[in-house]
Amino acid sequence: MILYLHGFRSSPQSFKARLMGQRMRELGLQDMYACPQLPASPAGAIALARSIADGADQRRLTIVGSSLGGFYATWLAEQYGCRAVLLNPAVQPPRELESYVGVTTQYHSDEPFEFKREYIDELRALAVDKISRPERYFLIAATGDEVLDWREMVAHYPGARQTVIEGSDHGIAEFADYLDDVLAFCGVDGSGKAVS
Repeated sequence: MILYLHGFRSSPQSFKARLMGQRMRELGLQDMYACPQLPASPAGAIALARSIADGADQRRLTIVGSSLGGFYATWLAEQYGCRAVLLNPAVQPPRELESYVGVTTQYHSDEPFEFKREYIDELRALAVDKISRPERYFLIAATGDEVLDWREMVAHYPGARQTVIEGSDHGIAEFADYLDDVLAFCGVDGSGKAVS
């Protein structure tokens, strides 16, 4: 089971989420892929993710998280002992999202949502100071990320498998080039067979 968690202001319509969902459908594994629309509340997002993860075989669960979703994926991986793939993950979202308190819109719709001040405290409650078992983590970080600092990402996941892309951007425009590596880490080979 792959649980994909999108980033702040993003949605299941993001490029990476759609690409991964499409590949899982092509492999006949659409039932093993979930990408919910996360609420603005971090506590609410975690509760929704847990409701999906709790129904999965924990030994085959991988949580893929992009940006803020990577922060959530790290906390969840520590709770479940599962694998996590982190795509330009947010490392310090309480600091990074402070300026977004208020009403904003999503990237893929004009739907407004409110990021409340108390959500900063909810984020603080999910902080993982140090990962355990780094072999469960696969970090993909882009030096050209215009939103987050790739050096913080690399430092936060010592000992994890790491791919640092020279250039690129926050959305990882070349994600298709890394999709097979991500799926293999998740335990899915190119034929659609679960390998672990």
